[in-house]
Amino acid sequence: MPIATFIPADTIRAPFPCRSREGKNLTHANGRTAKYTLLAALLMLPLVLQPFGANWVRIADTALVYVMMALGLNIVVGYAGLLDLGYVAFYAVGAYLVALLTSSHLTDNFAWIASIFPAGLDTPWWVTFPVAAVLAACFGVLLGAPTLKLRGDYLAIVTLSFGEIVRILINNLGHPINFTNGAKGLGPIAAIHFLGLDLGKRLVIGNYEIASVTLYYYLCLVLTLFAVALCYRVQDSRVGRAWMAIRDDAIAAEAMGINTRNMKLLAFGLGASLGGVSGVLFGTLQGFVSPEAFSLQESVLVVAMVVLGGIGHIPGVILGAVLLTVLPEVLRYVVGPLQAMTDGRLDAGILRQQVIALTMIGVMLLRPRGIWPSPEHGKSL
Repeated sequence: MPIATFIPADTIRAPFPCRSREGKNLTHANGRTAKYTLLAALLMLPLVLQPFGANWVRIADTALVYVMMALGLNIVVGYAGLLDLGYVAFYAVGAYLVALLTSSHLTDNFAWIASIFPAGLDTPWWVTFPVAAVLAACFGVLLGAPTLKLRGDYLAIVTLSFGEIVRILINNLGHPINFTNGAKGLGPIAAIHFLGLDLGKRLVIGNYEIASVTLYYYLCLVLTLFAVALCYRVQDSRVGRAWMAIRDDAIAAEAMGINTRNMKLLAFGLGASLGGVSGVLFGTLQGFVSPEAFSLQESVLVVAMVVLGGIGHIPGVILGAVLLTVLPEVLRYVVGPLQAMTDGRLDAGILRQQVIALTMIGVMLLRPRGIWPSPEHGKSL
């Protein structure tokens, strides 16, 4: 007699709850609606901010640049579990590359370059972005190769030193051969031209005027969305799973057949390439670059964005980057009245930094895994 005949029919349950097809379709429809709504809001954001001043649009531009940097660092720190405190070096590589390729510095200081390019380099944007990504990736592999056996604090010290070496090298390559112009910086950096549109100049459509920073916002938005899509694709791929296995236990990952050396180098290279592209955006936005913009504080700030938002979780990393970019600027309008109330006895800059630090400490105490952590529990740094 079959065993099932001894089991009452009302006690038989499905091993897993089943979702109806209508429920799945509704979930997908709600997800698409949320994505389209968010995209529409991002497209309208600079047009809403523009009447309040170009400074607010520039803050949005800077936030997108930092989002791309944080996404690149998240590949190294969040996915592969490699603490990198020298990430600003790749940022500097991209910024100085676009400065050298689009300004007149090389043709003014090297006669043989001027003889080849009498009208100046003026390299187009569709060359500078890929070259910056490839060159920064090469620097990332150069950093990763000697640090494959290091983890934790030792890796952090080596990467921190690498970032400082790049900054000091840039600062000292102005003599005896003036390659980077030293502490004086490089500029002016040529604006980006796309299909006859000069992003360095305002665009007038009828009676409506679109500022230059607004045009750059849309360029930053396109590249940032591409970086987000790339990170999602990599995260769900075999490479992303290999990185997470290395992050959780490198020895076990190697025992399962994962080539940990190549995977770590790939993480360093891919993360660095996003840093290089963000450096190109920074250089074209500012129109000028100097070594002071690539200090250790920038690396620590990007690491704080990743940790504050949620290591390894793309939405959390984006949120952390936006908060740490926008919050200091918003606090300018909060700290100013407090300084006036105390007759100037409080330094506005110091008070603003203290408020930011206390906010971060509070968030870390209440949300130790970040504001928006990943639902998957992985090994922490």
